[in-house]
Amino acid sequence: MKKKICKWYSVCPMKRFYEQGKLDKKWVEDYCFRNGENCKRLEAFQKGIPHSDYMLPNDKVDESLK
Repeated sequence: MKKKICKWYSVCPMKRFYEQGKLDKKWVEDYCFRNGENCKRLEAFQKGIPHSDYMLPNDKVDESLK
């Protein structure tokens, strides 16, 4: 399966958290490297719904990322 990276990955907080070691690689592999498929962050953005930087792609907010 070829990776298709979400077009927003370079500016997404998930990338920053992953690079800082705060977020497991599974998150970026399961969402960001699948073109944002099933990503609730991306869905909220596309609908113009404000969301926390600490909201994970599954719609849960992880305050430990602060």
